[in-house]
Amino acid sequence: MNQSNLSLPSGCMLRKATSGDQWSIRLLVFSAKLDPTQLNWQQFWVVECDTYGGQSLRNLVACGQLRNFSGAQELGSLVVASPWRGRGLGTLLTQHLINTATQPLYLECLGERLAQFYSRFDFVPISFEDLPEFPSTRGKSSLKGKFRFSQLAKRLFRVPVVFMKHQGNS
Repeated sequence: MNQSNLSLPSGCMLRKATSGDQWSIRLLVFSAKLDPTQLNWQQFWVVECDTYGGQSLRNLVACGQLRNFSGAQELGSLVVASPWRGRGLGTLLTQHLINTATQPLYLECLGERLAQFYSRFDFVPISFEDLPEFPSTRGKSSLKGKFRFSQLAKRLFRVPVVFMKHQGNS
């Protein structure tokens, strides 16, 4: 996917999250019913927009993070506030996080619709067994360990979890 044809709506900016964004990030993640654990504002990128046509009131309207694991990264907590959906913010943020990743990149998502969205960015579905099993190092847990709960929910309760790997970086 070519990022050069993507641009933020007028009055919006993409930036690294700051400590002042913690609660806005939490609210966005809770509003999307995503996993609220492991929300580390230092790993987030956010999109901030003017809410009233150029006035000084700015709101966080989208966020996403790159979680660091032993030998891998996870694209997670990607949320666009509902009034701002359909404007390319999710696409722009996803592409930015992919470009920022420094290790093999994985994600888990719920349902076929989201899996199709991420497949546009060269993510391909993989089985739980194909997730990397790097030993934990320097306080970083393994990605497979983090996804184990989702795999259990998938098997026991038929939760439609899809594990995906980005093909662009191995």
